[in-house]
Amino acid sequence: MIYLDYQATTPLAPEARAAMLPFLEQQFGNPHSPHRLGREAAAAVEFARDQVAAPFGDMPGRILFTSGATEAANLAIKGAAALAAPERRRIVTVATEHACVLDSVAWLSTQGFETIVLPVGREGLLDMDKAVEVIDGSTALVAAMLVNNEIGVIQPIGDLSRLARAAGALFFCDAVQGYGRVTLPIEACDLVAISAHKIHGPKGIGALWLRDGVELAPLLHGGGQEAGIRSGTLAPALCAGFGAAAALAAERMEADASHIAALWNRARAGLDGWSLNGAVEPRWHGNLNIRREGVDASRLISELRTVAFSAGSACASGSGRPSHVLKAIGLTDAQARSSIRIGYGRYTTEAEIDEATALIREAAARQQEWAA
Repeated sequence: MIYLDYQATTPLAPEARAAMLPFLEQQFGNPHSPHRLGREAAAAVEFARDQVAAPFGDMPGRILFTSGATEAANLAIKGAAALAAPERRRIVTVATEHACVLDSVAWLSTQGFETIVLPVGREGLLDMDKAVEVIDGSTALVAAMLVNNEIGVIQPIGDLSRLARAAGALFFCDAVQGYGRVTLPIEACDLVAISAHKIHGPKGIGALWLRDGVELAPLLHGGGQEAGIRSGTLAPALCAGFGAAAALAAERMEADASHIAALWNRARAGLDGWSLNGAVEPRWHGNLNIRREGVDASRLISELRTVAFSAGSACASGSGRPSHVLKAIGLTDAQARSSIRIGYGRYTTEAEIDEATALIREAAARQQEWAA
């Protein structure tokens, strides 16, 4: 199987697996217990926390471990809104956000908040003029993704954050697809969501970075294990795997980016004649979202059983609806359904790209021939 769905999840790094194993076997203590096994587990959690926090540099803040980026985003958005001043009842986000952000914002609209979803242009970049119009003194929070999970474009986080800061609003960034891959715009952010399994770590763990001074109402109540904000027993094995994956991503960032740039060029050449969805730049080149007229993406995916790729977000793959991201950039339903997303990374080889693109070309040509 040639795996080309890196936006959905990434293969577990051997280094992350090695870091996890002791806490799945002999060192099984609860990190919140006072005895030696508990203290050893707690020390491992704190070491991992430092590893995950390293890309945030010296910016004063803290990492809260969560069950994943979905929980982190829910905690950031709902937790900030719950403590917003009475005169700040507006939440602003972007049409191409992940469902965990859009659905959290939509839920707030049922709780008395005014919610505004900013449009994007054909290239997938947000409309800054519209942002200027709506971000004002009534805004509590602005939420925007760094690297889009479906089309790979990079939003102007710094520009949007400046508008939020000028209005006195908090700024939340979903950096799931950017963490460990591109430089994080930490100075622009008050809250940042990240995920382990997008950087060759384990599934089931993510984190929320909070700038010092930012207060959130908890979503989960109980023991208050994570700074009194997020209750629940932490899994030392998952924390250790996340930490190891984060450290490796930081160490290999330049090498990984160079490798991915080469794969991007090879994939574009192998699928010449397909149209690119979203901007060429600024973009993370490990995400290639393309379309070809007359191709049925779902049928293509089912036919090519030796290649794993997708038609968009794994979270929405079973809905049967065209991607909301592709619709937001102006594609018709037919164009959206003829689009595929190819994601590759550290462990993808050039030979795999060549083989996969040849198989995709052949399968697409068969579809078009039968349709003629």
